Amino acid sequence: MDICEDGLVPRAAAGAEMSLVGHLEELRRRTFVCVAAVSVGTIVGFLFRDAILGLLLRPLPIEASTLVGHDGARRIAVTAIGEGFSVLMKLSIAAGIALATPVWVQQLWSFTSPALKPHERKYAVPATFVGIGLFLAGLVVGFVTLRYPINWLLSFDDGHFVQVITADNYFTFVAYFMLGFGLTFELPLVLTFLALIDVVSSGSLKAHRAHIVVGLWIASCFVTPGADPYSPLIVGVAFTILYFISETLIRLIGK
Repeated sequence: MDICEDGLVPRAAAGAEMSLVGHLEELRRRTFVCVAAVSVGTIVGFLFRDAILGLLLRPLPIEASTLVGHDGARRIAVTAIGEGFSVLMKLSIAAGIALATPVWVQQLWSFTSPALKPHERKYAVPATFVGIGLFLAGLVVGFVTLRYPINWLLSFDDGHFVQVITADNYFTFVAYFMLGFGLTFELPLVLTFLALIDVVSSGSLKAHRAHIVVGLWIASCFVTPGADPYSPLIVGVAFTILYFISETLIRLIGK
């Protein structure tokens, strides 16, 4: 039996003997599965579009260019024909991607797992569930804290400007803000995985702790949209807490 270059995993078991055409065919098949899952999730998101719109409009103050219809539901302005439909489609696709997360994560893992070593592969399944959980936790924290940057940006110099908020502008801001938090919360998983494959260690993280924390605070200024002071502050605090959690986890794993 052919053995991989590291001498640990049979090439056949790792999928290394698969031809380029075979890899491309597998990638095409798994991509199709992911697209199908996202499409189903998009349909579900479109069916529940009213609930999604109502939820995402909560952080926006009523007086900030939103209207209340005769049925008591909140409205937000659009400035072009078809903009309302395009916004609903974007929200539905975003909901579809979120709902299909377990599927495309599983497909990604199945495609890349043959290239991992045995001691790396055994951590992948729990890491997948932890990654999904951390991402969802980041979305929740991002949504809870969303009102602070929105209120600051709307009240800044409101004596000179009249805020005309459109649906596309608002929901784009919300999407990038929550996505930034979701990715931020993946920091413990990324650092722990790097430690498991011996790229970093608790000693190296401790030795360069100051530089890493400063780098994370600098990165927090670019993770979220807007020019408000709240977003970088909230993300920077989250980065710092998550970093120390990661360092503790890596130290425990080492023991």
